[in-house]
Amino acid sequence: MCDTWVALSNATHTKHVLVGKNSDRPIFDCQPLLFHPRTTWSEQGMLQLEYVAMPQALQTYAHLGSSPYWCWGYEEGINEYGVVIGNEALFTKTFRATVAAHRRGEAVALGLLGMDLVRLGLERSQTARQAVELLAQLVEMYGQFGSGVPGKDHAEGGYDNSFLIADRREAWVLEAVGRRWTAKCFPSGVTSISNEPSIRSVWDCGSADIGAYAVTQGWWPAETAKAFDFARAYSDDQVPRQVSHIRAMRSRHLLAEQLGAVTVPWMMRIARDHYEGTFLEGPYFDAADPDFHSLCMHVSPSGFTWGNTASSCIAALPTSEEDLPVFWWTPGPPCTGCYVPFFVHGSKVPASVSQAGTVGKRVTPAPMAVEDTFAAGSYWWRFRRLLDAVKGASIGSRPGFFIERQHVVRSRFDALEASFAAELPRVVQRAVAAQATNSSAAPLVLDDFTASCVSRVTTTIDTLLHELEERA
Repeated sequence: MCDTWVALSNATHTKHVLVGKNSDRPIFDCQPLLFHPRTTWSEQGMLQLEYVAMPQALQTYAHLGSSPYWCWGYEEGINEYGVVIGNEALFTKTFRATVAAHRRGEAVALGLLGMDLVRLGLERSQTARQAVELLAQLVEMYGQFGSGVPGKDHAEGGYDNSFLIADRREAWVLEAVGRRWTAKCFPSGVTSISNEPSIRSVWDCGSADIGAYAVTQGWWPAETAKAFDFARAYSDDQVPRQVSHIRAMRSRHLLAEQLGAVTVPWMMRIARDHYEGTFLEGPYFDAADPDFHSLCMHVSPSGFTWGNTASSCIAALPTSEEDLPVFWWTPGPPCTGCYVPFFVHGSKVPASVSQAGTVGKRVTPAPMAVEDTFAAGSYWWRFRRLLDAVKGASIGSRPGFFIERQHVVRSRFDALEASFAAELPRVVQRAVAAQATNSSAAPLVLDDFTASCVSRVTTTIDTLLHELEERA
C-alpha cells in the first residue's frame, strides 16, 4: 500500500510543482535514503538487479532515492534534472493470470520490480516525458513479475505497478500491467494515485494492443457501445478496492481543498492524514490502532494493515533553471516523523541516513531477504524506536499512549520543520550563487545544511526517547 500525489504549478501557492509520496512497507523493512552522483560507465558494463541483468547506461544522472534495505531500486526519488518518480503496487488481472501460470509450474520469467523502474527512470531521464518512454520500453522488454516484499515468494509478494512521474513542467501517470501499459499527462491541476488503476477511457499513449488484449482474455466484451475502460478491464476484481480507493479519494479531496494555494506544509498535512476533520472523526481510538487504511499507515493488531509508512517525501521542484529542487524526506509514519530538506545537487547525505539495520544494505532477491533489526547508527531505525515508544508497542498501542505522546513529538518536530523552512531560502541562495561562479563550495553548502538538520533531529529523538521512558 502506498500513495503518491502531485500539485502542478498552477495549483500551488508559490508556483512550484509539489510531489508527495508515502511508502508503506512491512514494519521491519528499513528504508535508507541513498545519494548517487552522476557516473560514467564502461561500454561493456552490466547491471545486476534482483531478478534481471541488463546493460548499464553509459552515463547515469545524480539522484537521491529511498531504498528498502534489500532492494536495488527506490520507492521514491529525485534526480539532478528535477525528475521525481514514485510507484504504487497494482493488483491486476494480468498479475493474477501470471501467478496462476506460475503455480501450475509453467516457466514464468522474472522481471523488474516497480522500485527498480523508479531508479532506472531517475538514472536515465532528463524529463518526465523521457522517463515515461523509458519505463514503457523496459516494461515491454523485461516484464514485472517477481516478489517485492522481503520474505514473500513471487506469487504472494509480487504485483504490477503504476507510477507518478513529474518535472517542473508536467506530471504523468503511467500504469503497467504485465508487459503492457498506458500513460496520461497532467499539464496542470492536481492528481494522485493509489493501489488501483486510475486511467479509464482517455490516455495519451500506451501499448497498441491494450484494448485488444483485454478482449482476447475475456476481460472486456468484444462488442460494446461503451468506450474501452482500461481500469475496469484490468483491475483484479478479486482484490477489494476499498483498501485503496478511500485513500485515493482522500488525497484528491485534500489537494482540491487548497487548489491554487497548495504549499509544502499542506503536502505534509496530506501525508499525515488519518481522516481527521471528516465524518469519520479520525481514528476512534488512535492512529496506531487504525480503523481504516489511511494515508499515514500504521500496522494493525487485527492484521488488516500489513505494515507502517516506511518513508515519506515532499519534493518541491524549481520554478526556473536558477533554482534548486528540495527533497523533504522522513523515515517512518510522517505523523511521528520530521521532514528534513535533502538536495540532489549536494554531494552526499549523512552516513546514518544511508545506513540500514543489522542486516545491512545489499541487493537480495526478496524471498531470500531476512528481517532487518535495530542498529543504533541507523537514522531510519531511530525513528522506528521512537514510533514504538510513542505507541508503547511495536504493533498496536497501549491505551492512552499514542494520542498524548504523539502530541509531544509533533510539537518538537513541527518547530524543527519550521526552523528548517525558515533557513532554507538563504541556504539555497548561497548554493545557487556559488554554482553561478562554478565554485566547488555549492554542494558543501547544501551538505552542511542537511547534516545540521539531521543532527538536530537526532538530538531531539534522543531527548524524546529519554522523556518518554521516564513517563512509562
